[in-house]
Amino acid sequence: MKQRTWPHRADNPRFTALPFDGSSADNLAAKLLRHRQTDRSASSRHFSKPSPSPSSSRLRVLGSRQALAPSGSLKPAPSRDFAALPYDVLARIAASFTQSNLRAASLVCRSWNEALRPLREAMLLLHWGKRFKHGRAGARANSEKALESFLKGAARGSTLAMVDAGLMYWEIGKKEAAIELYRKAASLGDPAGQCNLGIAYLQVEPSKPQEAIKWLQLAATAGHVRAQYQLALCLHRGCGLDSNLVEAAKWYLKAAEGGYVRAMYNVALCYSYGEGFHQNRRQARSWMKRAADRGHSKAQFEHGLSLFSEGEMLKAVVYLELATRAGERAAAHLKNVILQQLSAPSRDRVMFLADNWRAMPASR
Repeated sequence: MKQRTWPHRADNPRFTALPFDGSSADNLAAKLLRHRQTDRSASSRHFSKPSPSPSSSRLRVLGSRQALAPSGSLKPAPSRDFAALPYDVLARIAASFTQSNLRAASLVCRSWNEALRPLREAMLLLHWGKRFKHGRAGARANSEKALESFLKGAARGSTLAMVDAGLMYWEIGKKEAAIELYRKAASLGDPAGQCNLGIAYLQVEPSKPQEAIKWLQLAATAGHVRAQYQLALCLHRGCGLDSNLVEAAKWYLKAAEGGYVRAMYNVALCYSYGEGFHQNRRQARSWMKRAADRGHSKAQFEHGLSLFSEGEMLKAVVYLELATRAGERAAAHLKNVILQQLSAPSRDRVMFLADNWRAMPASR
């Protein structure tokens, strides 16, 4: 696993730097209608209306919520007409929907089902694009067909397809085309598009750190763990804004709690050296182990060293063996020294544990 983590310092750095890298139908309907009503109320403020009398105002309030029955009793007003939402507004709001949310929204009414047809087609194209890209489900890997499928999905309005098409353009060196697709997805509110756009602005020549920070903050606030981690790196090294270790540590922790392995490793370093957090060896050890158990090779090496210093030789050598296999050369020497002190059955046990080790689930 390629791991770029803690930013370098100019004066003999201690760390390594990290590079680029269902709701229900009713709930969805209510959300979309609120969005539409907000637009209407905002536009209505531009026009003046005569001041209503107190009695007429009171009647309108009652009329908006209740209707008078023949017997004089009050009854609830009929349900809202969700079909009145314009197609273009609905398509824009649903552009970043997952397949399950899109399916639920399509069941609200016939009008919505028709309006969301292009996005359902985009989901099918996105599915085929992933099959062609990764050679899955009986399809041979074919990058040209994958990109073609993603672009067709993007043309139908899916931000998920826009992001995947952008990734493929970036990989083949067409960075301007990639940024254009990221920008379109980001403007439609897609957190992955916002994150990728921010990272792209950091990597292009010349870089645009201010623009990058704007989009990373939007994605991070929306809960995108990779954006939270990248924002923390920018805060840590003062890229696009003033360096702030306390804020950096806060965003590292948010990303770590969201399952981002690199952030777990950096949180461990923050606690270990007292940077951004108060120094706390127990928390440092806990986060280092979490990162190690999820496949971070440097964390496996560090945790192995910690176990060795505590006299846990068998556990230490397992983590050191895993780090060695992941390419951490420094772990190999210490591992060999410990293995020489173990009995043959213990060495066999170490190799068995290492061979059968599986990383815990995490966000990469």
